[in-house]
Amino acid sequence: MSDLYDAVIIGGGPGGYNAAIRLGQLGKRALCVEKRGTLGGTCLNVGCIPSKALLRVSELFEESKDHYPALGIKTNGVTFDLDAMMAHKDKTVDGLTKGVEFLFKKNKVEYTTGAGAFAGGNKVEIRANDGTTRSVEAKSLIIATGSEPTPLPGITVNEEDIVSSTGALKLKDVPKRLLVIGAGYIGLEMGSVWRRLGSQVTVVEFLDRITPGLDGEVAKNFQRILARQGMVFKLGAKVVGVDRKNGALQVSIEPAAGGAHEIIETDIVLSSIGRRPYTQGLGLDKVGLTTDNKGRIPVDKNYATATPGIFAIGDVIEGPMLAHKAEDEAVAVAEIIAGQAGHVNYDAIPAVVYTHPEVATVGKTEEELKAAGIAYKIGKFPFAANSRARANATTDGFVKILADAKTDRVLGVHMIGPEVGNMIAEATLAIEFQAAAEDIARTSHAHPTLTEAVRQAAMAVGGWTMQM
Repeated sequence: MSDLYDAVIIGGGPGGYNAAIRLGQLGKRALCVEKRGTLGGTCLNVGCIPSKALLRVSELFEESKDHYPALGIKTNGVTFDLDAMMAHKDKTVDGLTKGVEFLFKKNKVEYTTGAGAFAGGNKVEIRANDGTTRSVEAKSLIIATGSEPTPLPGITVNEEDIVSSTGALKLKDVPKRLLVIGAGYIGLEMGSVWRRLGSQVTVVEFLDRITPGLDGEVAKNFQRILARQGMVFKLGAKVVGVDRKNGALQVSIEPAAGGAHEIIETDIVLSSIGRRPYTQGLGLDKVGLTTDNKGRIPVDKNYATATPGIFAIGDVIEGPMLAHKAEDEAVAVAEIIAGQAGHVNYDAIPAVVYTHPEVATVGKTEEELKAAGIAYKIGKFPFAANSRARANATTDGFVKILADAKTDRVLGVHMIGPEVGNMIAEATLAIEFQAAAEDIARTSHAHPTLTEAVRQAAMAVGGWTMQM
């Protein structure tokens, strides 16, 4: 086979493998280069998928132990097998990575294991794990190398007692005490897993709120619910050091604004202060590319970098570091390379926190609308008034819809409650189609369902909610 391709993609995560598959579907010869040894990137191997597997089984354990008796189901003496939970997680990951390989074969996409780096011009040098090298050329080159955990100065992650999200997915025992640095999505999800299994969880956050970027009202209710479940929050605080003493970790924290420090003793520290673009070893300088002050690669609306023929997508460019955002950009850039008109609507990119209850959001928050000077209307509906939620005994949370005060166009939807990670799809579609709140309000929803809460919130925008 010739080493000249229509496109070479560096990175086999959600951005890289979807770009490769779409290019294959469009009749282009594509090569995907991934150094991990398995496809799927962080998301599939050590992120989204394994964490959701553990979130689900830990949630079932807690429900059976603490909530089923109230529903008339006797579950005395329920226990869990951590090794079996981890085996389920690993089996899930293995099956899905093999599924991506199958899609590559189906769409005639080539795949090689190794580290890809630019060698100047339109060439990429691939260094395999055994040390051998191969040089390939392509008409188009796509950077889709994703991101890695942001390190915290002074804290050395060893993936044993001081762990990143990767290590938090592989703990051999349930820690008696877990301290989470960072109250973002990852920290709260992993904290939830281990709290359900018996850990005392303390979350330290530099800001004065959890989940930065979420709608403020949702974030406040979210923190209240997590605190009721047993999480302890230290907000407006920073970790300044970790020492080991008498078989435990002594974590030194102090107010973010400065002041007296305190020591919190714990068994495991999870550092989850965010992620940063991964561009090390790519040889960007050999093709005239630089990164911004956050390590991102600047691109134009067509994902083209400053160097002709080189594109970038996913976590290495501006925007939320979400797998589905990378997937959307992957399809768009593949279609652009194939001469079509790829496009991503960034106002219609949902985000979900997979705790219990879940949190889901799409579009603008109240804070963003106020900052932009946009007049808006609010419609809210609590799950406590939703018949299906009450029948299921899952009544925490609410749905909140923000609509333009003049046009009624849906600008943002924010939910906290049962299964909202699935329910946010309706709101995302509404924003994509530029629907009005009244469009949702006048669309029939099956009864009794949780999704009726979305319809009732839309009715509330217009002041005519039909339920309690």
